[in-house]
Amino acid sequence: MMSEPNAKYCADRSASLDYHHSLCGRSNFRHANSRVVGLPGCRVTNYLLRSDIMLMQVSAETFTHSLTIYLKDSNAYGNTYFARYFEWQGICREKWFFECISRDMLQKEGVFITKHAEQDYLHETFPFQEISCELNAYDVKKCSFWLEFRFYAEGKPISVGRQQIVFANHAKQITALPEAIIASIKRYVK
Repeated sequence: MMSEPNAKYCADRSASLDYHHSLCGRSNFRHANSRVVGLPGCRVTNYLLRSDIMLMQVSAETFTHSLTIYLKDSNAYGNTYFARYFEWQGICREKWFFECISRDMLQKEGVFITKHAEQDYLHETFPFQEISCELNAYDVKKCSFWLEFRFYAEGKPISVGRQQIVFANHAKQITALPEAIIASIKRYVK
């Protein structure tokens, strides 16, 4: 398993670095002509099959959850259905919130709405592989926050996903998260 727990896409397919959407400053970027480029506090990896670059940065806390792929998760070709990765995001998000943020899931105060979700696929997965998910938060605001999911199989990154979560009251009006909850979420900010 990778020692750097937090990954953030910092480049598009053209391999040009996107400083505006990264969580590290401009000084942490260099062009990646080789497979691995060492930077102070970060690691940039250029994968063989794509020119995507991922930036690894150490954070205070990272939530980790393990999953196993079963035959029901695969298609006729034997690889994992793409929709399962979104299901895994939901499983990891709920387990993180239940175990680390609030065991009652804030059911009395309101509901969580997924405003945005995306998944970038790096490698195929197959039945009976063990999957490790790492979760971190970022861009925590009064009423919303983002989550980043990094999935690994056999120590290699297989997928990176993100979700924007918005908190609303029971009338479905966006409302502020309780301050104690925001503080708990920020423990997982990278």
